[in-house]
Amino acid sequence: MKILVLNAGSSSQKCYLYDVADDQLPTEAPQPIWEGIVNWTQDRGVAEIEVKTATGAVLKESIYGDSRKAHTAYMLYTLSRGATKVIDDLSEIDVVGHRVVHGGKKYRNSVIITDDVKEEISHLATLAPAHNPAALDGIAAIEESLGNVKQVAVFDTGFHSTLPDAAAIYPGPYEWVEQGIRRYGFHGISHQYCANRAAQILGRDLKSLRLINCHLGNGCSLAAVKNGVSVDTTMGFTPLDGLMMGSRCGSIDPGILIYLLRQSEYSAESLDYMLNKASGLRGISGVSSDVPQVMEAIQQGNERAKLAWDIYIHRIRAGIGSMLASLGGLDVLVFTAGVGEKSSLLRQAVCEAWEFLGLKIDPEKNQQNLLDVDIATPDSTVRVLVIDTLEDWAIAQQCWQLLH
Repeated sequence: MKILVLNAGSSSQKCYLYDVADDQLPTEAPQPIWEGIVNWTQDRGVAEIEVKTATGAVLKESIYGDSRKAHTAYMLYTLSRGATKVIDDLSEIDVVGHRVVHGGKKYRNSVIITDDVKEEISHLATLAPAHNPAALDGIAAIEESLGNVKQVAVFDTGFHSTLPDAAAIYPGPYEWVEQGIRRYGFHGISHQYCANRAAQILGRDLKSLRLINCHLGNGCSLAAVKNGVSVDTTMGFTPLDGLMMGSRCGSIDPGILIYLLRQSEYSAESLDYMLNKASGLRGISGVSSDVPQVMEAIQQGNERAKLAWDIYIHRIRAGIGSMLASLGGLDVLVFTAGVGEKSSLLRQAVCEAWEFLGLKIDPEKNQQNLLDVDIATPDSTVRVLVIDTLEDWAIAQQCWQLLH
């Protein structure tokens, strides 16, 4: 069974082709037989395409034009043509899975894409303007290239549809609830995959574990998982809520926004840019949204970079504290995504706050930056795992399960 996965971002389109048995999913994630990515540069009308196969073939090319659908279609063309050919014809693909960031209240689970589903994804673009339209472009590119192949929408918000009302509903006027203004949560595909992978690594039933998953990349969020389901998370109505991030502010006093609107010449657009693009690590450090660059600046004596790091760690610790309250204890702490997987200093700084709970990490294991391993000491009361979040394989799994 050949499963193609599209993971659309605001500035990229990533694609993966998996070839798995039709009768049983493998217990371990297989290597995709083909991977492609389109990066749209800041120069209008230029796309950088990179394709590679499991056999080592690589294609890198710059193409021109403004159509993102056309760029994606060209990348798909390389599946069956040229040095990166892995199939004879695109018709061999059985199903295509798409990561869709926002599914609103309507979509709790993955669904076969229909015209009604596309319409709802488009309607929800106001809540995820950088991502839902990109997903629709990918869906359209598949329709043009593969015709009537089955397509599946896998929603980042779906995993958090189990949040209890007390965690999901904001304490504003009740009319907000009727308008669909509530905590939806994001990174759900990653949180769900890592929770299941943690149980697999530990040889435990997920339903027996109280788990906090720390998805720390350019975007950051925590999820509390109890009885196998999400019971709390840090991102909210939009991905702007919660932890301090690379360029997003996370949770702030909403009175600040009222103050800025009244006292300064801010528009909704300028506030949106400030909160999403000019805050977080980038805004405080003045250096970068990238953790390694911030750490390098700290080593050079940059005080703003040090302040940014201190706030970043403080907010993660505070977020974990709130997740602990929702769980009533902790069995497993997971670090994942780019920063969580690669920064031993971050893991050490975060875990130091929880030594009073009996959580202990092994400094040597932590420094090795290994993936899918337990870095806690044998006598630690909490297992601490570093997991490679394979969102694309998780999407492929859900496609397989939905078709079966």
